[in-house]
Amino acid sequence: MSNYAQPYTDPGAKSLIRDRSRPRDILDVAMTGLAGTCIALTVIPLFAVLFYVLLKGGSRLNIDLFTKLPPAAGQTTGGIASAILGTLMVVGIAALIAVPFGVLAAIFLSEFSGGQVAQSIRFATNVMSGVPSIIAGVFAYSSIVLTTGQFSVIAGAIALAVLMLPTIVRTTDEALQIIPQDIRQASVGIGASNYQTVLQVVLPAAIPAILTGVTLAVARAAGETAPLLFTVVYTNNWPRGPFAPTLPSLAYLVYEFARGFDKILQEFAWAASLVLVLLVLITSILTRWASRQGDF
Repeated sequence: MSNYAQPYTDPGAKSLIRDRSRPRDILDVAMTGLAGTCIALTVIPLFAVLFYVLLKGGSRLNIDLFTKLPPAAGQTTGGIASAILGTLMVVGIAALIAVPFGVLAAIFLSEFSGGQVAQSIRFATNVMSGVPSIIAGVFAYSSIVLTTGQFSVIAGAIALAVLMLPTIVRTTDEALQIIPQDIRQASVGIGASNYQTVLQVVLPAAIPAILTGVTLAVARAAGETAPLLFTVVYTNNWPRGPFAPTLPSLAYLVYEFARGFDKILQEFAWAASLVLVLLVLITSILTRWASRQGDF
């Protein structure tokens, strides 16, 4: 008889070991591989576009690009400083219009309404989010440009605000609905009113998700050209003000320079595309950073 105890073996332990030859496990591996392939097919075009924009527009990245006016036909030097300022101005005005209205509308939907009214507004918001951007431009042209008798930056900002509103309302509404009802009940239980609960408890907790929605809306507005075609007149000069009929913007500059046959202007169009992508990236990074700095 051996002095060493025989190791204990559980007869059912072998059944815990997955047999990769079973059809269920083979299907699991196949579907995992298919999902990974789909992810790769989704990411590859994205990075391909970014790489191509960087390749085509990187040659024009210099100090002059951010300090000088766009070149005219036949010129070889210049920049896109006026277009950057114009984009910041029109998108900033659009955000000042869309963000307060969008957040307040979402608060009403999530906290102070219900039933058929809320469902109808949510359905209308979903429909508006799929409306082509050119429709917003036609709306601003008919309601503002024809009424005032002239093009204006305000008209373009209102057109962009119309495009931003559905995104802001949807993301804010969903962010508020994620907040547990127990938090609201606890706030009301200690004597807070509904408005105090929303403004001091629910809304601060949802700010990171709201900022994400605002960033998406701003990114869409910054890249839109069709609404500006109906509301402003492009110029290579510096932006004059919110009521001026002319506006230099990055998206409009890309449209004007890329459709011609001048190779120099096409290079500036690629550089403007790259700067537009970088502005959206910087906005997203700053939004993420700001949301993490708060005590949410």
